[in-house]
Amino acid sequence: MFLTIIIFIAIICLLVFAHEIGHFISAKKAGVAVEEFGFGFPPRLFSFKKKETIYSINLIPIGGFVKIKGESGRDSAEKDSFVNKKFWQKSIILGSGVTMNIFFAFILITIGLMIGLPTIIDDEQPLPANITNKKVQIASIYEKSAADLAGLKIGDIILTIDGQSFPKVAEMQKYIKTHQNNSLSLEIERGKEKLIKEITPALIEGNNEKLLGVNLVSTGLIHYNFFLAIYHGFLTTFSLIFEIISALYWLIKGAISGANITNQLSGPVGVAVLTSQVTKLGFIYLIQFTALLSLNLAIINILPFPALDGGRILFIIIEKIRGKPNNEKIESLIHNIGFSLLMILIVFVTYRDLLRYGQKIINNLKGFFS
Repeated sequence: MFLTIIIFIAIICLLVFAHEIGHFISAKKAGVAVEEFGFGFPPRLFSFKKKETIYSINLIPIGGFVKIKGESGRDSAEKDSFVNKKFWQKSIILGSGVTMNIFFAFILITIGLMIGLPTIIDDEQPLPANITNKKVQIASIYEKSAADLAGLKIGDIILTIDGQSFPKVAEMQKYIKTHQNNSLSLEIERGKEKLIKEITPALIEGNNEKLLGVNLVSTGLIHYNFFLAIYHGFLTTFSLIFEIISALYWLIKGAISGANITNQLSGPVGVAVLTSQVTKLGFIYLIQFTALLSLNLAIINILPFPALDGGRILFIIIEKIRGKPNNEKIESLIHNIGFSLLMILIVFVTYRDLLRYGQKIINNLKGFFS
């Protein structure tokens, strides 16, 4: 439990540091003064000043901030104020946090591809890479199927069926099909556990054959050399961005149509629980998970919603169209309202997470302190 908390805080700090260093570098390059670069949130524990910037380490370790001169609309008379910079410079400064999160994810994915990244592989299509630790895993389970009733779970590794191993999904499916009237003995690996499940295939609505009721995929650790890792890291990063945007679109569409989307959202508690689960799988899975979180942070932050980077970019676009500065008080009020709404959403989602994972967390705490 303690290790999970440390890893969770470390991941959040890394993601926020990457985001804020983007704002910091772009502001400096544009000639805008950075008043403070803070690691964590106040109260301040330690600080030192170099030129015009205070570098601080603060008590609350989750997060960080960059205080840019003139970002709130003040110091308009100063040459090194954000207010006095051109439209494109402001846009780059505000958008650079998102850019850095995407770049950070790309670096992590590229490193992962060199070390060996867990990937779904095609048994029939050879890849220009080394693949190790091949296995057949359960990708999905049909509700109320034989596999579901037997307690199989998504992610389970099927080691053998009736004592026989099958290196390819097609071979395993063929064996199940030819023995659909028999009870099958499945040796399952789940985390560090090995289980034996006795399952008899059964009919599923819409099928004439008896099935286990699972979708199987071949997975393995895929290794590329340095240059191919960069190339495939780039492709993977933008493929994931597309998938996240697509998922977000359907989420927003569901919210507009009145669907209950809160079960599809996770707050800090949910992310911490996921961190615990991923940590048990190993370091390489943690790299993959961190990269995915970094991309999610980037996409969420670029949304044109008040208080987010995307919302601030929207306001400077409005300012550019109007040809004159926005009303500082109104803009500040809108951002504050947006921030309040985000905090309410986080509190609500965290409450749902506690209902969902609360007993598990309490049991872990009991185990930690006992």
